[in-house]
Amino acid sequence: MACRSVERGEKAADEIRSEVGNAQLTVEELDLASLASVRDFAERFDGEIDVLVNNAGVMAIPRSETEDGFEKQFGVNHLGHFALTGLLLDRIADDGRVVTVSSGMHARGEMDFDDLHGEKSYKKWDAYGQSKLANLLFAYELDRLLKEANSSVKSIGVHPGYADTNLQKRGPELAGSKLRKAMMVAANKVFAQSAEAGALPTLYAATSSDAESGGYYGSGGLMNMRGTPEKQNSSKASHDEDDARRLWEVSEELTGVKYGLTKQEETERQEKDAETSTG
Repeated sequence: MACRSVERGEKAADEIRSEVGNAQLTVEELDLASLASVRDFAERFDGEIDVLVNNAGVMAIPRSETEDGFEKQFGVNHLGHFALTGLLLDRIADDGRVVTVSSGMHARGEMDFDDLHGEKSYKKWDAYGQSKLANLLFAYELDRLLKEANSSVKSIGVHPGYADTNLQKRGPELAGSKLRKAMMVAANKVFAQSAEAGALPTLYAATSSDAESGGYYGSGGLMNMRGTPEKQNSSKASHDEDDARRLWEVSEELTGVKYGLTKQEETERQEKDAETSTG
């Protein structure tokens, strides 16, 4: 359990242990708003990974920056996960999975490569939409690169529908708006499904033999806000391969993390060249 707050993580772990007697859990500190924390976690981590779930997130908050100077929604929701996945990729099992949690709000997003960090203009919901679009551009580009490298690791995108969590209240709290917080709480009670139901698409992508690499799974039902997991179509923008490649290059530059994924034929050529040079 990789958590920003170890104290709250341990509390959650204790609750799980009380309900699932044989649960084997380890709580580790990980702050996606800090590349140093991401690197420290990756260095400490020991063992093979069956499933990596990229689900940390902040939503519609007043503009602020991460420890590294990134706009916080883009920094936490996308760049932190990009760096984490890249640093752990060689420890993911051959049949492992990377599950990246996006949102239906990705459809509102547009990649503003001239102002990714909202320094010229910032609107909290637009910034959130951009970060969630970035999640899917990343998930799909990772899927393409893994397939080109003949890797059996799966990269899958998901969304939780409208789930009742603390996420909706955080923005109004940071903005100091009691009215907006009350409205969010009321909306959750009327429209949202439970947090447990919201987790089902992620669990499906992480465990189901039917979940396809490069797929996108989310809650079905009314406006895809609630219901059982199903395969869905994401926005046209999320499938823009030019934007995906550009985002990948920018993300490598900003985080300093390079994946080293190469096409299988390129790997074979490099191995052949190495054998020739040593022979």
